[in-house]
Amino acid sequence: MEFRCRLATASGQISEGVFTAESEAALRRELEEKGLYVLDLKSARPGLAALRRSGAGGRIKLHEFLVFNQELATLLKAGMPLVQSLDILRRNIPNPVFKGVLDDVYEKVRSGTALSDAFEAHPRHVTPIYTASLMAGERSGSLEQVLRRYVAYVQVLGAVRRKVVSALVYPAVLTLLSIGVVAIIVVRVVPQFNDFYAGFGAELPLATRMIVALSNGIRSQLPLLALLAVGAVFGGRWLLQQPAQRQRLDRVILQLPGLGGIARQFATSQLSRTLATLLGGGIPLVTALDVASRSVSNRHIAAQMTDITRQVREGQPLSTAMAAKGEFPDVSVKMVEVGEATGALQDMLNAIADFYDEDIETKLGRFLLLIEPVLLVVMGIVIAALLIALYLPVFQLSSALS
Repeated sequence: MEFRCRLATASGQISEGVFTAESEAALRRELEEKGLYVLDLKSARPGLAALRRSGAGGRIKLHEFLVFNQELATLLKAGMPLVQSLDILRRNIPNPVFKGVLDDVYEKVRSGTALSDAFEAHPRHVTPIYTASLMAGERSGSLEQVLRRYVAYVQVLGAVRRKVVSALVYPAVLTLLSIGVVAIIVVRVVPQFNDFYAGFGAELPLATRMIVALSNGIRSQLPLLALLAVGAVFGGRWLLQQPAQRQRLDRVILQLPGLGGIARQFATSQLSRTLATLLGGGIPLVTALDVASRSVSNRHIAAQMTDITRQVREGQPLSTAMAAKGEFPDVSVKMVEVGEATGALQDMLNAIADFYDEDIETKLGRFLLLIEPVLLVVMGIVIAALLIALYLPVFQLSSALS
C-alpha cells in the first residue's frame, strides 16, 4: 500500500512524500526508527485520485506524449534533476488525464521509485516499449539519449503507418461510393421504373424482372437487413477483441494475394525497428524480443515471436528460429544472420526496417495505380448493367412502335 506522509526531522525540517509499506503501523515504525517524526500519514494517492476524477477512460494524445518526452530529454540534457524536470512539465499539461498520470509519476519518483516503474503503473496509457526503454536508460545512465531514440522511433513508425492508411483511403472511399450509388438505384430508382412499366401491362424482359425482384426484396426486408448490418458490425468488433479470433484473421490477411505480402513486410518492419530501438537502449536480446513481440500489430506474427523468444532463451540463434517458422521474408532472415555473425544486429535490424518501408511505399503506389482504374471499371459496368436493365423495356417498345 502507498501512504502520503508529512514528516519532521529533529532539526525541525518538514517534508512530504509518498512511501510504500504493508500497513500504516509498519510504516510509522520504520519512519520512527529513522529518527523522523510523523506529523500526518494518510492512505491516499493524489495523482491517481486526480486521474479518476478526470476520467480514467480518457486518452493521451500521441503528439502530447512525444512533446513531453522531447521536453524531458531537453531538461535532462541541460543538467536539471529528474524530479524537478517532472515537476516543471506536469504543471503545463492541459490534458487532465495526462496530468493525472504525470502527477502520480512525479509523486512516485520523488519518493524513490524508478521512472520506468512509475510509468509501468499506467499500462493503459503507456506501452511496454516505452517502459522498457526507460529501464534501459536508467541502467545505462543515458536516459536523455533513450528518450530521444524512442521519440524518433515513434515518429518513423507513425510516418509509415500514415502512408499505408492514406494509400488505402481512396480505394475505400471509391468502394463505399460505388455501393451507395448502386443502393440508391436499387431502392429509389427501380421502383419508379416498375410503376411506370406496370401501366403497359406487358411482360418485362428477364433482366428487368430480376432487378425489380431484387429491389422489391430489399425494400420489403429493409429493417431486417439494417438490423443484420448493425449486428454484423458489433459482432465483428466483438470477434476482433477475442485474441484467438484476431490471430486467425491476421493469419488470413497474411495469406491474401498482394496485400498479404505488404502486411507481412509491414509486420517485419515494425518488429525490426522496435527490436533495434530496444537493443540500442542496452536491453538484452531476450528481453527485447519479449517486449517487441507485444508491440507487433499482427497477432499471428506476435504469437510466432513468443515461440522464437523461447527458442532464443534456450540458446538458439535468432536467425535460425526465424527461419524455422517460415513467417518472415527470406531477405530479413539472411540480414539477421549477417548481423548476428558480425555483431551488428542493431544496424541490420534498422536496415531491414528501412528496406521494407521503402518497398511497402513502392508496392502501395503500384497497388493504387492498378486498383483505382479497376474499381472505376467495375463500378461503371455495374451501374451500366443496372441502367440497361431498366431501360431495356423502353428499347423494346421503341422497336415495336417502329
